Amino acid sequence: MPSLLSNRLAKRMLRPAFSLVEQRLERATTALQADLDALHHEVADLRRQSYGLGLLLDHAGRDGHRMATATQLDTLVREVTTVTGASCEHARRDLTVAYRTVVALEALGVGRMAGSTSDICGKLATVPLLAPPSEEVLEIGTQHGLFAAALLRMLHRAGVEPRLTVVDPLAGALAPPGTAPVPVREDVVRANLALCGSRSGARARLLRGGSGDADVRAAVSDRRYGVVVLAGAPSVAGVLADLRLAEELADDGAVVVLDGHGDDTRPGVGEALAKRVADGSRLRTLGVVAGTAYLRAG
Repeated sequence: MPSLLSNRLAKRMLRPAFSLVEQRLERATTALQADLDALHHEVADLRRQSYGLGLLLDHAGRDGHRMATATQLDTLVREVTTVTGASCEHARRDLTVAYRTVVALEALGVGRMAGSTSDICGKLATVPLLAPPSEEVLEIGTQHGLFAAALLRMLHRAGVEPRLTVVDPLAGALAPPGTAPVPVREDVVRANLALCGSRSGARARLLRGGSGDADVRAAVSDRRYGVVVLAGAPSVAGVLADLRLAEELADDGAVVVLDGHGDDTRPGVGEALAKRVADGSRLRTLGVVAGTAYLRAG
């Protein structure tokens, strides 16, 4: 019995159906090719954009890249609201501004900011939200001064005209792996502080030396501070000494920032804080954001 497809009559009857299927397949193939061509162009555009974005945000000249993720920001928002009591909307807005500030200053400045993107942005957003009681800011350990410049900008946005005092040896050079060293000198720090765009950077007081030097301690003790940033030596003894100094110099209600508290490579920071609190410190721990501890002077 001949098959249906070999039957001439059947072929004539099925020819319109075959033609319709062929037409639909041709239209589907044409549409699929158009979609593939459009996807190819979109991927090419994304690659070009990604390359330019990488030049701006990759790890070159830094400790790491500045490519923020939604997960990072969501985590920071939760931690900042827990420590400061600010609303999620307020914290997200300030963290976004902090991120833009970091990218802008590192693009224009000399050297880089030490630390991860989460840690730096967390500090820049958290300090103003904690409402320091005065405009006096003390930073112990500044490296190239870029973080200080960013903090001044964030405090200005919060309505504070800060007065900055920096304690640092201002000697030697620092460089992330694989990059040329950038000198740590007063002229470099002042050039970076000028990027904050106000007289706060120009009138900053730079005290050359360590926080344990007698002449430095005498000079820095001429006032009380509303913000104290401790980013000096990470040893237990060094952090304990800086915490005691912060207690002496902090105004009532002052914000004390202890850098490196959650850093596994600097275990002395957390150990020193625990010892100082156990000994009866006037500093009360508010919480931790991205590895940095925040304290309030009582």
